Amino acid sequence: MGERVLIALGGNAMTAPDGSASPLDQRRAVERAMTHVAALISQGHQVVLTHGNGPQVGNLLLKNQLAAEVVPPVPLDWCGAQTQATVGVLILNALGDRAAVVVTRTLVDLADPAFADPVKPIGRYFSEAEARRFEQLGQTWRAFPGKGFRRVVASPEPLEILDAPAAIALMEAGYTVVAAGGGGVPVARRADGSLTGVEAVIDKDAAAVVLADAVRATVLVVATDVPAAVAGYGTGQARPIGRTTVAELRELQAAGHFASGSMGPKVQAALRFAEGGGRAVITSLEHLGDAIGGGAGTVVGR
Repeated sequence: MGERVLIALGGNAMTAPDGSASPLDQRRAVERAMTHVAALISQGHQVVLTHGNGPQVGNLLLKNQLAAEVVPPVPLDWCGAQTQATVGVLILNALGDRAAVVVTRTLVDLADPAFADPVKPIGRYFSEAEARRFEQLGQTWRAFPGKGFRRVVASPEPLEILDAPAAIALMEAGYTVVAAGGGGVPVARRADGSLTGVEAVIDKDAAAVVLADAVRATVLVVATDVPAAVAGYGTGQARPIGRTTVAELRELQAAGHFASGSMGPKVQAALRFAEGGGRAVITSLEHLGDAIGGGAGTVVGR
């Protein structure tokens, strides 16, 4: 019998190799990525997909900023929902009729310390004058020396994928499900128990672990643009990490081998899932099939 596999697609799976994100670039990139996913499905595995949305949200934010004096900017939770649907449709068209997208909310806590010190950069760099104009709309902007000003938002911990039951129902009906795109639409509970969207960005890989646990995935694949995580990256001692243990990977993480802006979150997600009893894999889409069987990629866990 096949495995229940949750694949977390990185932003590189939805843009051209040079990072461009025109509609044509995105469609072609998704179609390329889905050929590897379709091959995995044909082998008998049940697949759940989640994905990043950085370039897509960046484009929406730029539209917000350029049209701010004509059309009121929409909040980040709206941007997240829009990109979930847009990327989801591209995936559906590439995979065929037995696929479904769930516009997914992720619960966060308004008491999370991340809200007191927003540090996650989003969107493009602007001049100080432009940044001050957007600060008047309630946004937080910070200077990045030599580059300009960029908006920063909170990145709180994901607590629960609220729409996981809908995803599970579709999976049990035989659908390949796309859920929690971009980490999910961030929502929090008010004092009366109702939900409200919040201005935040949820780490896609952290949300993937919560989703994988909720849908009872046996394997979490953190897909990236390299065949495996690398220890000593950029040095003469660089080496790809194959099958490893939680303890060894934690040791490498503590020694600073994985950059916080690239491989770090992927390794952290793999560790969290493996510590919960699952098997986590970090690899490229091209090595997806071999990695599920333990023959490629960085594999940690059972």
